[in-house]
Amino acid sequence: MRVAIITESYPPDVNGVAHSVLRTVEHLLARGHEPMVVAPTSLGEPRSALPDIPVVRVPSVGLPGYPSFRVGLPTRRVAGALHRFRPDVVHLASPFALAAQGAFAAARQGLPAVAIYQTDVPGFAGFYKLGAGRAAAWRWLRRVHGVTARTLAPSSATATELAAHGIGPVQLWPRGVDAVRFDPGKRSSDRFGTDEIVVGYVGRLAPEKRVDLLEPVTQLPGVRVVVIGDGPARSALERQMPRAHFLGEVVGEDLATAFASLDVFVHTGAHETFCQTVQEAMASGVPVVAPAAGGPVDLVRSGVTGYLVTPDDPGAYLAAVRELVADASLRREFGAAGRAAVAGRSWAAVGDALIGHYRDVVRGSSIAAPVERAA
Repeated sequence: MRVAIITESYPPDVNGVAHSVLRTVEHLLARGHEPMVVAPTSLGEPRSALPDIPVVRVPSVGLPGYPSFRVGLPTRRVAGALHRFRPDVVHLASPFALAAQGAFAAARQGLPAVAIYQTDVPGFAGFYKLGAGRAAAWRWLRRVHGVTARTLAPSSATATELAAHGIGPVQLWPRGVDAVRFDPGKRSSDRFGTDEIVVGYVGRLAPEKRVDLLEPVTQLPGVRVVVIGDGPARSALERQMPRAHFLGEVVGEDLATAFASLDVFVHTGAHETFCQTVQEAMASGVPVVAPAAGGPVDLVRSGVTGYLVTPDDPGAYLAAVRELVADASLRREFGAAGRAAVAGRSWAAVGDALIGHYRDVVRGSSIAAPVERAA
C-alpha cells in the first residue's frame, strides 16, 4: 500500500506524536509498504538518520511561549502532495491543524483516511484558556474526524470520551514499546551518582504536565528526584523544586539506562491519552506512580505494577512514592510485574494492527467494534 502520513509533528521534534509516526514509518517500510510524510518544519537538528522516504515540510509557527512546539500553517502543499503521491490510504496523526487540513484534502480527493487521536486538544485548550476553550475544540474535532473513515484511540478512557462527544466510529489502537531497548538489565548504579532512592520523571516540561506535584517528594529523606526532559516550564520548576536534579533531554541508549536506573517512576500529568513513558518505565522493570486518569488507567494495575493516584493531588503522589521508597521488595515485585505486562506489546504487533485498519477502510469497512479496556 501507498500510505500518506500527514502529521502535526515529525522528527527531529521530540514528542509522542513524532515518535509514533517514526515507528509507523519504520514498520511500513519493513512490511514492504510505501509511506510518505507531510509535516511542519522543525527548529531541531536530526539526532540520527531518518528513513529515506519522501517528506514534504510545510511552513510552521511556534506557539506563544513555546516556540519549539510547531504548528503547521495552511498551505496548498498538502493537497498537492496527496495528488502527486496518489496514496491508497491517508494516515492523520493527531489531526487538529496541519493534519486536519489533510483530512479535508483527502475527503475532497475521495481518499480513505484513518485519524489517530493522540493529543488531548480539548484538555490542552481548557488548561491554557486558548480561544473559546474546550467546547470549541470538540466542535472542531467533530468536523475533522467526521470526514474520516475511522478514528483510532490509544486507550479505553480516550475512546469513551471521543464517543461521548460524538466522534466515531472509534476503535482502540494502543502504542508499542521497545522492550529490547528498555530493559532492566541496563540498570547502572553509577548512572545518577548517588546511593539515595531515585524517583524520576521523564517527559516534556510544560505546565499541563504538573511536574510541580513532585515538590513534596523532593523533601523525603534519602530520596533524590531527577527530572529528565526539557520545555517551557523548566525554569519555573527549577525555582519551585530546588532539591530536584534537572538533567535536560536524554535520548537513545542513555535514556534506556536512565529509565532502568530509576527506583520509582512518576508521571504527573492528567491529560495523557496514552503515556508512552509509563510503558517504557514498565519495560525497564521500574514501578510506576501515575494519575488515575486517561491512558495510565489502561497501563498501570494499581497494587500490581504500581499505583494509580488521585490526579493533581500532591499528597496522593507523596503517599504512594513514600510506600515504594520504604519497601525494596515491593519495588522489585511491581517492577517485575510491569515488565511482564508489556513484554508482548511490540511495535511490530501494533504496526500490523494498524495495517489491518488501513486495509479495512480501503475495503470500505468503517464500522467500529465495541470499545474494550486495553489488555
